[in-house]
Amino acid sequence: MADNKEIIPRHYDLDAKWDACLDLTVRRFVYSSFAGAFGGLLLFRSPQTRWASIAFGAGVGIGSAYTECSRLFDGPPTKLALPKGSDAPIQ
Repeated sequence: MADNKEIIPRHYDLDAKWDACLDLTVRRFVYSSFAGAFGGLLLFRSPQTRWASIAFGAGVGIGSAYTECSRLFDGPPTKLALPKGSDAPIQ
């Protein structure tokens, strides 16, 4: 018997993209938080600066995951054209 199940191309499979994005976000958040905690433990004495170090690491992880996920969903960013300047000399 033939299978009537459609095969969805990877380019259009949103479930796979969301799974990959969620996995990437959690991993980068955890790893960068641990890196911030380790750096804060080595570099800072007060608890406030250590927590700030952890928060900074978590923010970097979430930001990089967001960038990668937006690239995964939308495709690579297009190159922006430089604005055309006038040929008049600057005085």
